[in-house]
Amino acid sequence: MKKLFTIVFAAFLAGCNTNKTNNTENTHSKMETNTQNDTTPKVTGIGGIFFFSSNPKETREWYKNNLGMDVNDYGSTFESRDMHNAEEITQLQWSPFKTGSEYFAPSKKEFMINYRVQNIAGLVKKLSDNGATIVDTIQDSEYGKFVHIMDADGNKIELWEPK
Repeated sequence: MKKLFTIVFAAFLAGCNTNKTNNTENTHSKMETNTQNDTTPKVTGIGGIFFFSSNPKETREWYKNNLGMDVNDYGSTFESRDMHNAEEITQLQWSPFKTGSEYFAPSKKEFMINYRVQNIAGLVKKLSDNGATIVDTIQDSEYGKFVHIMDADGNKIELWEPK
């Protein structure tokens, strides 16, 4: 949040003082380059929010009719731009699952969060080295790579590295 505030504030100052525009642009370009070349295994955003519903179809319809969400059989996809690389469009998938779905197992919780990550293989190695529970192996799909882990509170987490 501090970094975002600093960037916005620097852009504001640059607009007020044209002599500093080049410095601000250079700093922003350097930040984009550093972020784009970063391969550190880490979470880069939220890729999905999944939760139990006694009637997922009815829940999707309720959100469509009352909140105007564009839903299909899989839920709803929200798109946004990456704050470090404005050309990159990121997605967040929202989806209700039938209560009791095995997809959340072995978690007993009523929700699961999908985190968008970079360097999923490196992150799984780090998690394994730290003693975290890895539920399955990295799976490759048309949407990217996925793996499931458990956090310290017994929440199943889905990690996703987009293609």
